[in-house]
Amino acid sequence: MKPRAIAISGAAFSGKTSLAIRLSSQLNAQYVSLPDLVVQLLPKTRSDPDSVERSLQLLDRETGGRWLADALAGQLLKAGRPEVVVIDGIRRTDQANFLRQGGWRVTHVHLEASAEEVAKRLGAPATRSKKPISLGGAPKELRSLAKLADVVIDTDRCSVDDVVIRVAARLADKAPTRLAIVDVLVGGQYGSEGKGNIANYLAPEYDVLVRVGGPNAGHKVFVPGAKPYTFRQLPSGALANPDATLVLGAGAVISMDVLLREIAELAIPYDKLMIDPQAMIINAADIKWEEKYLKSAIGSTAQGIGRATARKILYRIPEKKPILAGQVPELSRYLRDTVDYFGKCFAEGRRILLEGTQGTTLSLHHGHYPHVTSRATTASACLAEAGLASRQVRRIIMVCRTYPIRVGDSDTGKTSGYMSKTITFADISKRSGIDLRELQGTEVGSVSHRPRRVAEFDWTQLRRSLLLNGPTDIALTFADYFGKENRKAYRYEQLNDETLRFVEELEQVCSLPVSLISIDFSARNIIDRRVW
Repeated sequence: MKPRAIAISGAAFSGKTSLAIRLSSQLNAQYVSLPDLVVQLLPKTRSDPDSVERSLQLLDRETGGRWLADALAGQLLKAGRPEVVVIDGIRRTDQANFLRQGGWRVTHVHLEASAEEVAKRLGAPATRSKKPISLGGAPKELRSLAKLADVVIDTDRCSVDDVVIRVAARLADKAPTRLAIVDVLVGGQYGSEGKGNIANYLAPEYDVLVRVGGPNAGHKVFVPGAKPYTFRQLPSGALANPDATLVLGAGAVISMDVLLREIAELAIPYDKLMIDPQAMIINAADIKWEEKYLKSAIGSTAQGIGRATARKILYRIPEKKPILAGQVPELSRYLRDTVDYFGKCFAEGRRILLEGTQGTTLSLHHGHYPHVTSRATTASACLAEAGLASRQVRRIIMVCRTYPIRVGDSDTGKTSGYMSKTITFADISKRSGIDLRELQGTEVGSVSHRPRRVAEFDWTQLRRSLLLNGPTDIALTFADYFGKENRKAYRYEQLNDETLRFVEELEQVCSLPVSLISIDFSARNIIDRRVW
């Protein structure tokens, strides 16, 4: 592929050098200054502006402007062929033309600035003249450069960041926002569908792991040779893919105790975790309030997420600022604009796994109110919380259990919410052959530690979750609840007849593939039927 040259022209003090330096840094490009290049070519040239100007005129006069292309091809490329060169301050149209003829892919950017704006930048009194400053090229040549350029930018009306964005957009071979490189994992029932297990399995295929929500959702993963690990704040694939970058987006709600404990336990390096400064921090009063009002009333986990989110909404006045991640000194080394980071991921084609928490039927807006969580839990809502757009989505994997569960009755005996056709774990034990004591030991809330309720598979719930999430794939978990013998199945055809019939019916109702099937909680617990 031909090397790329970004040639910047414009009047003096129009912002050429600022743009060239920023682009060089952002694109990891080689920065070329015309005065420096002249001194290299003509060593007798003194470093003062007058001497440099005379040498520039001499080279232009003797070569007709070809010297710049020859110098880049001869001197700069000897040390290695750079992919991108940023040239600060071309002065003639023939310099740009010779670059194009020399095999470079040239993007010519011309900057303009009014005399008044230049005076402000210099700290000098403003002038009434509206003519452009002539230094850096004769006025006639500047007009010719503007006519020839690929893009002309008025820096009076743009910040340096604006100019960089406009120029960078011209360099992409493919618009980065068109790349579908985001896969979303979302729960289709009441949460606790086994999303952590699926996320842990898929994680090695991604460069970036993103989690939304708060610490009220525990995602348990299998760890060979050790106890299972429950992720409450960080993405559940962190152990399976230590090379991935972990991200908590602006919509996350953070418990400092939980987050710092997970960072320490997993030994997460500073450069492998980023937190958006807009993420909300839970305080002790949030937890205390939920324990008093929500724990017994609706079976809430009372982790403070709802009240912290309410503070973020209500306290948008200077006197009562919510505590955001950007205000917490302990998090300073992790802070970064995650939306800007995702933009770089799109440009580089870095694959992203977005891990939702809880389940669709716990959604604040679409669940059985008031027995709902404090956030929207659908795939689109998770994308919004993370700061990702639907256009970048490749797959949406909706995770469903063979038997949906939700947290059990609260301490006062009040229900934790609607379930269709509830059964008991004794029923599942009888059907599957799994020891009841094992089920009772397993089926407790990861965070609340309260017993879970269980029900028959809810096909009406499934249809509603399909409409709300628009999934491309289904991940079916707890297949062993259809028969303990499924734990020994490593291929699809090895599953028992009841499971095969259920999968067939599930695919018929969903018109989607059941791409992943979880058979157990062990080292080899996923039957992978994906075609992607």
